[in-house]
Amino acid sequence: MRTLIAAALVSAMSCAPALANDTTAQLGTGGLIFVRTDTVAMESEDLYISPEEVRVAYKFRNISEADVESVVAFPMPDIEANPYANVSIPDMASDNFLDFTVTVDGKPLEPTLDQRAFAAEVDVTDELKAAGIPLLPFGEAAEEALEKLPPETRADWISRGIVMIDTYDVGEGMKDHTIPFWTLKSTYWWKMSFPKGQEIDVRHTYKPSVGATVGLTFVTDGAVGGEQRDLYRRKYCMDGAFERAVQNAVDAAEENVTPYYENWISYVLTTGGNWAANIGKFKLTIDKGKADSLVSFCGEGVKKTGPTTFEMTAEDFYPQKDIEILILEKAPAQ
Repeated sequence: MRTLIAAALVSAMSCAPALANDTTAQLGTGGLIFVRTDTVAMESEDLYISPEEVRVAYKFRNISEADVESVVAFPMPDIEANPYANVSIPDMASDNFLDFTVTVDGKPLEPTLDQRAFAAEVDVTDELKAAGIPLLPFGEAAEEALEKLPPETRADWISRGIVMIDTYDVGEGMKDHTIPFWTLKSTYWWKMSFPKGQEIDVRHTYKPSVGATVGLTFVTDGAVGGEQRDLYRRKYCMDGAFERAVQNAVDAAEENVTPYYENWISYVLTTGGNWAANIGKFKLTIDKGKADSLVSFCGEGVKKTGPTTFEMTAEDFYPQKDIEILILEKAPAQ
């Protein structure tokens, strides 16, 4: 994945842009994690990433002489309840905030959800549950429950970094409000059997966290350049063709009008190295949705396969690097 190829291709995403003067950070999410083993091989991985959906299809095979039973897990990204950070979360009201689903050999599976809350790296899950506080820190339910805390509990939790006081107006004048300040760690997991010699088909889907910002952070005074441009060249493999396309759009735009909004998707691919051997066959598909956006990402041998799709394939593949995708969505008409 280290070969520089930037798809300075016209494409786009169907996800709404960030609000004006706002930046929303993305949460990096990946695939399944398996207890490191030398008995189960990943024969293939077919990975599809779009701003609307991530789909992954795996084929596993037990290469040992005995049946194997093990735990497979899907770690959700950590949710930090920082009032000063704006993070893209597809469903703030649900414990399954990425709408994760999984099937094994075509049959839906109901995984177990393990959730723990931490403040200053100390597990405070049981305290929150005992007080009737939802563990998901975003949404109205947690804040409404926190407002009912006894004063002595509130003071103790503030001193320990579990909650904090924020002052704002909800139509009744400026008032102090108790808000979450813990970090939620969530993992779906299940036990799975791998009969000796048999191939097992595992598929999962979820909605990605798509970060965004209004404008172009690597354009300064009307020109592509600066430290952010250098960072993006390393992170997203922006090349000359991509940068020229951006510069042409900037030159053609009216003064003080940005032609694109930035969008980012992160996929943690390196967890695919926990198997008995390298991934036999690996396929990556990036889909952007519309024809008037630009996309850049690092890959090797990437080919355009459709109006909005680009593919990379590899054999005997060992993931050494996670996938970072930059999508420039055309700004709405002024």
